Amino acid sequence: MSKQPHPDSSAIKISCAVMTVSDTRNTETDKSGHLIQELLVAANHLVAAYKILPDEPSQIKAEIEFLAQNANIDAVIVNGGTGIAPRDTTYDAIEQLLDKTLPGFGELFRFLSYQEIGSRAIASRAVAGTYKNKLIFSLPGSSNAVRLGMEKLILPELVHLVNQVTGDR
Repeated sequence: MSKQPHPDSSAIKISCAVMTVSDTRNTETDKSGHLIQELLVAANHLVAAYKILPDEPSQIKAEIEFLAQNANIDAVIVNGGTGIAPRDTTYDAIEQLLDKTLPGFGELFRFLSYQEIGSRAIASRAVAGTYKNKLIFSLPGSSNAVRLGMEKLILPELVHLVNQVTGDR
């Protein structure tokens, strides 16, 4: 267990939107989207929105722009479309929007992935940053990758990062 430089209040609930990018999943087959929601709720955070979108850059960008206008949403957690296949366009859509990037997120995600899956981790384009004072996290679509990113990176730092973006609550 790693030490935090200064602990965050566990009483703060962060309101999140969950977005799955997939050409094949629906609400019944979206295991990764459901897992993100379960992990958020188990950590006492809120799921304010949930949507499945096709891997179309214009739709991904439009949805993030829409969610960023919602004052009740602090963070958007996206899964899917982060590889290098022709239909994997989530990274490209999100990266263009980010006001600030969190390079450490992608670097640490790939490092942790490497420990689990080896050199195939280089194909992941997981990314995080801010857009209009909202945190944006983009994870691969596999449930193992989602669990890894949520448990090791996002959930331990969610309150702290939101406080950094919005000012301490």
